[in-house]
Amino acid sequence: YLPAAGGAEIGGDWFDAIPLPSLRFAMVVGDVVGHGIHATATMGRLRAAVQTLADLELPPDEILTRLDDLVLRIAAEAAPAHRDTIGATCLVALYDPVTEECVIASAGHPPPLVTQPDGTTRPAPVDPGPPLGVGGLPFETTTVRLAADSWLAFYTDGLLDPSAADVDAAVRRLGDRIADQHRSGCSVGEAVRVLTAGHADLHAADDATLLLAHVRPLRADVVAEWTFPANPAAVADARSAALAKLAEWGLTDMDFAVELIVSELVTNAVRYAGGPIGLRLIRHAVLVCEVVDPSNTQPRLRRASTGDEGGRGLFLVAQLSSRWGSRYGLSGKTIWAELEMPG
Repeated sequence: YLPAAGGAEIGGDWFDAIPLPSLRFAMVVGDVVGHGIHATATMGRLRAAVQTLADLELPPDEILTRLDDLVLRIAAEAAPAHRDTIGATCLVALYDPVTEECVIASAGHPPPLVTQPDGTTRPAPVDPGPPLGVGGLPFETTTVRLAADSWLAFYTDGLLDPSAADVDAAVRRLGDRIADQHRSGCSVGEAVRVLTAGHADLHAADDATLLLAHVRPLRADVVAEWTFPANPAAVADARSAALAKLAEWGLTDMDFAVELIVSELVTNAVRYAGGPIGLRLIRHAVLVCEVVDPSNTQPRLRRASTGDEGGRGLFLVAQLSSRWGSRYGLSGKTIWAELEMPG
């Protein structure tokens, strides 16, 4: 982030890169209308809201819908002289290194630039949607499959060349500059320094933001997936499959915790959700255990009393994992638990 006028004037640009469960990543860039303390205050509220909504694992279009409501509320609370100047553009992307897909939604923001491994750079085909604060209009998502070693660039309009004939031409110029850096073999950190050099002299009238991501999907051999029917025998089958995979990965020290977590989550799915039931293990900096079922019921942690025959499953999952939670898909939900790797 580079402020306007060499830092003498505060503004409303911001970016975030937010790690999410199951090794996914949310990337956000936004630009609040105007400069000064009012723009900065609005930016702070939007950024805090984005971080909270991302932690709830909402999809990008739903995050923008909630932000749109927030901007409308901020405008309603503002003095009449400022209401017409309150607004923002924002882009939210969610990258999954297992599926190698990035889901993107935009609220009037310029599209991200995708640089392929061969250096070819193009804007992602994103429907920009209305800016935040318009209200009453939907936001659309676009899913882009990203090859390994691609770059994904998010930016605000302060980084675009003002001498270009139009916005599209300015975006193409920026894409060409990013492609040159990619072909040079430099890191994304070095590329950012080159791409933002001289901003204070050339674009002092506006803030500039650049978020550059190097795409590194997970290898297929660190992910294991199974599907089971909704019958009691699936619990033993799921345990056996998970333990066999841990032995293959050399992680037998984690057998007890993983066996108990898989048993509890699959048992709950069989008992309350029906099938099919999916089980996935992901080995990376942490070991992720996921169980997918077709129910939309929110799992809740509760403390069982001494005489209760059940109700301790999620409590055990919470005690054996470093963190756990759930997220909803188009149909059904995923309950996940992360465990620290030995050593």
